[in-house]
Amino acid sequence: MIRLTVLYNLPPDVDEAEFLRWRLGEHQAENASMPGVRTTDFGRIDNQWTPSGLQAGAPYRFMTVADFVDWESFERAFLAEDAQEQLRQDIHKIRDPLFLVSEILVSTQADV
Repeated sequence: MIRLTVLYNLPPDVDEAEFLRWRLGEHQAENASMPGVRTTDFGRIDNQWTPSGLQAGAPYRFMTVADFVDWESFERAFLAEDAQEQLRQDIHKIRDPLFLVSEILVSTQADV
C-alpha cells in the first residue's frame, strides 16, 4: 500500500470555514474517487496537545492522508498530468505544504 500524507497550513487571507466547506465536500469527494484509493482521511491538527516534556505547537494545522492499493495506482491517480494540473489549481488554497509518500510495510487494525 502507498500512503500520501500532506501536512499544511492556510494562507492568512483564506477563511477557514470556507476552506473547510470546500475540503470536506467537493475536495474529499475528488480524493475518494481517484482510481486505486482505498481510504482518504482529513484532519485538523490539535496544536494545543503535546506529550509531557515536549514543546507544544505543531508546525502544521491540517493533514490529508490517502492510501492507494499499490504504487502503480498512485502514479496513475496522483502523478497523472490531469491530477497534477488540478493540484496546481488547488495549491493556492494552502500554505507550507509538505508532501510525504510512504510504502506501508505493516498495518494493524485494532479491535474496537
